Amino acid sequence: MARNDRLFTLIQTLRDGQLHRAGDLARSLGVSTRTIWRDMAALQASGLPVEGERGVGYVLKGPVSLPPLALTREEFEALRLGLALVGSAADPALAKAASSLRGKVGAVTPQGQQEPGLQSFVFATPEAARAAPHLAPLRSALREHLLVEIVYAAPDVSTTTQIVRPLQLDFWGRVWTLTGFSETLQDFRVYRLDFMVRAGVGSAGFLPDEGKTIDDFLAILTLP
Repeated sequence: MARNDRLFTLIQTLRDGQLHRAGDLARSLGVSTRTIWRDMAALQASGLPVEGERGVGYVLKGPVSLPPLALTREEFEALRLGLALVGSAADPALAKAASSLRGKVGAVTPQGQQEPGLQSFVFATPEAARAAPHLAPLRSALREHLLVEIVYAAPDVSTTTQIVRPLQLDFWGRVWTLTGFSETLQDFRVYRLDFMVRAGVGSAGFLPDEGKTIDDFLAILTLP
């Protein structure tokens, strides 16, 4: 892999905000640990907010502006469709950001792709509309690893209140779901956001305890 491609891949990897050890990065890219050390030093010298050191690991502490990209017609369509989906079915904060980003994309879209009829629209389902108020607080809880108090009222089921570790949000075309570990029930649950009466983010945090992570949940799904 060329050095520029490797540096770009490292930036993309670090953008998840997690701590990455040089040895793990080296194995994934097929290079030596010393090469990763030199690459990280180069990224830091270029002004990117990469923090860390040898023997500890590296983490990206801020947003990164990537160089201009040349997109194909199909890539433009995929980008615009994705922004339309986020703008119509996501939480208000992301919808506003999607609208702003659509304007920026439109400003640099080639003339041939701005013809009437080429724009794609995605309309929110009723279920997604009911889920929208809960998306912003749940995203916040996921980022900060905070417990959530969920008041849940599925059809034909008594309303329950549970303390939940939020683990993953998914959109299934019509509905949003939250996969979490219920501290109340001491088990994994998948909650539909449109059935939530309330999703209150508390101040209590949680650690990725064994048996309570998204990887543990996915492992259960793959059991024979």
